[in-house]
Amino acid sequence: MKKYSTYPMQQHNTFGLNVKAAQFIEFETEEELCDVIKAGLSSPVLVIGAGSNLLFLNDYKGTVLHSAIMGVTVVEETDGHLLLRVGSGMQWDSLVEYTIQNGWQGLENLSAIPGEVGASAVQNVGAYGVEAGDLIEQVEAVSLSDGGKRRFTHDECRFSYRNSIFKAEKKNKYVVTYVTYRLRKIPEYRLDYGNLRSVIGDGNEVSAATIRKAVQEIRQAKLPDPAVIGSAGSFFMNPIVSDEHAKKLLQTYPQMPHYATADGRTKLSAAWLIDQCGWKNRQHGPVGVYKHQPLVIVNHGGATGQEILDYSMQICHSVEEKFGVTLSREVNVIE
Repeated sequence: MKKYSTYPMQQHNTFGLNVKAAQFIEFETEEELCDVIKAGLSSPVLVIGAGSNLLFLNDYKGTVLHSAIMGVTVVEETDGHLLLRVGSGMQWDSLVEYTIQNGWQGLENLSAIPGEVGASAVQNVGAYGVEAGDLIEQVEAVSLSDGGKRRFTHDECRFSYRNSIFKAEKKNKYVVTYVTYRLRKIPEYRLDYGNLRSVIGDGNEVSAATIRKAVQEIRQAKLPDPAVIGSAGSFFMNPIVSDEHAKKLLQTYPQMPHYATADGRTKLSAAWLIDQCGWKNRQHGPVGVYKHQPLVIVNHGGATGQEILDYSMQICHSVEEKFGVTLSREVNVIE
């Protein structure tokens, strides 16, 4: 276990914001985590992964907890499936690569997403028609109130679009330590979202490895490298509107991308809405919108969290004004 005071957080948030945490604790086992919680933590407490969805407005005056729990274990296996238990501190894309190397399917569409395993359960990360919550069997966590351990079943996690119980009712109440995924041993690929099928190409072999390669190519073309340009990936979630509102918009914008949801509503493309408002590749001081992807707000260097937040609110206002659609942040604002 590692403990630091007045700890620089620049390497723990992909916006590269120059902020500090009053206390930073990195734990390597569940037991270490339980012990530090039972000993008492300086409040408030913030649990982070790789910091790819964080926007700090100021120095953090409490305790930051970071998992360094590693390990990948097959806990159950049949002819068609297996259950894989993974430590919350493992890099997400390393896990995706590991599963593909072992011939297991399910995570390939989620390649090249920054972050760590624990965040996959909290954020319910998703891309190209797949969400982590679709594959999560259970989540193990430790209570911040008393250091007690608990297991959450798939249903108890209440996964929804970029959401889970850990972002809602149980927000700031638990620290994820292990996530168990149900993966396939028999191919069943998802190619019907975005331009994934066309990037793979007609006639080419379809496999978890070729899907991963295609997703990597698409993301690299659209998203900046945080080591070069600070960002948090997609800043906004795709809005979901009533079917009636979507039909009204389609009368004026028949080319507008739209997708039916299971509950009879319509999901719109936040990137398209933002682009139509003229934000792509615009910049004001150190803050701007990435030239290849309107969903991405970037820190060109020296921006503050407040400047980034203010810029995002201007974008939201313009989309609301033009389309009557409210955008919600995917990024978590830490005050």
